[in-house]
Amino acid sequence: MNQKHWHNLSWIPAFIIGLGAVGLGISWLLHPEPWILDQPPNEALLQTTFADLFTADINRHLPDYLRVIYRFFGWWVVSIGLLIMTFVKVTRMGTSLARNSILGILFIILIGIYYMVFNFIPTSPFKVAMHILAVLWFISAIASGRLEE
Repeated sequence: MNQKHWHNLSWIPAFIIGLGAVGLGISWLLHPEPWILDQPPNEALLQTTFADLFTADINRHLPDYLRVIYRFFGWWVVSIGLLIMTFVKVTRMGTSLARNSILGILFIILIGIYYMVFNFIPTSPFKVAMHILAVLWFISAIASGRLEE
């Protein structure tokens, strides 16, 4: 494979990772009850159902609180995704410093997400998305290693 193909395989998967983060963040922003998106793992962690939580009078404003927290989380994920996409687009990952920097940060983020999901919410429906992001990261890392300076 020539250098142009390796270069494309180094930046396109990283850009898609950013795009995926934007998509996931938007889903948390726009869903009317975003805690439902990962309801089973959340209920397993809480050891109760959301219905039981919301019926208690003391928790009558809990849905409003959760909505704010999930909206904040959604904006945070969208922001991270936009930063990734902007960095990749601006640098085109044309130098080893650019490639190693973004891939190093993405690696740390992925390890942290894997740790949290497998230790706290192992039944999360987002595990598939995590595996896809990891494969994209791996493709980008391999292609980056094949590039000549």
